[in-house]
Amino acid sequence: MDDQMHLAAQYLAAAGISFLEKKDDDSHTNFGFSITDKCLYTHSLSINEDVLGLDYDNFALVWNSKKGKTSFSLDGVSHSTILKWLSDMSKSNLNKLYTYKFHYTLPYSINASYTFKLSNLDRLKTLTAQRVMAEKVIESIKAYYKLEAPCRVWPHHFDTGIYAKIPDTDLTIGLGLAIPDNVSKTHYFYISGYKNDKIIKPYNFNELTIGEWRTEDFTGAILELLDVNINDVISFFKEAIKQFKSK
Repeated sequence: MDDQMHLAAQYLAAAGISFLEKKDDDSHTNFGFSITDKCLYTHSLSINEDVLGLDYDNFALVWNSKKGKTSFSLDGVSHSTILKWLSDMSKSNLNKLYTYKFHYTLPYSINASYTFKLSNLDRLKTLTAQRVMAEKVIESIKAYYKLEAPCRVWPHHFDTGIYAKIPDTDLTIGLGLAIPDNVSKTHYFYISGYKNDKIIKPYNFNELTIGEWRTEDFTGAILELLDVNINDVISFFKEAIKQFKSK
């Protein structure tokens, strides 16, 4: 299910690439996550507030606009059939051409006959809970430090993250929840600090209460998402930020 959700999210990224003005930082391709809907959403694609979403609860794509909501289940549906639906929805709602083309590569491949399958509902529920947890943690950190930047999900690495300057300091932080990669075999929370656009290398930092500092495969601190709760993660981020601010 992990790979399938990452692949399914690319339909949203392609919508951003197809219909939105290109941004140098690729932010036109990213999405927000609604805790209420349990759904990823693109930026607004039109003046009618059209958005394409990926519904975790129902394993479906959704097209929302002022005209209403249309849902399209992914279970048992091929990539080519999904592209046909997206093409039809784009034409009828935006009168524009939807294209499935990227400037980055993913660790998985997909072809016309690739078929999505709701093979593990429990795993999907876990992935949903992880996204919800990440949003709640980041919203708490945003409120505590009065951060203005939005929390977004990036299609390439599929991490939920934020990059923001701490008010009244020269410290900028990047933090979020990442999917398994070369840093960790499990989902993990991460944080890096920057001063004067240069990353802070955590040499000679005090050991963290939970989580650990890293300097080789990642520069900053990580906390693996294993038997930790929201308060644990918030404490981890605050402790790391306190040390960054002291340097």
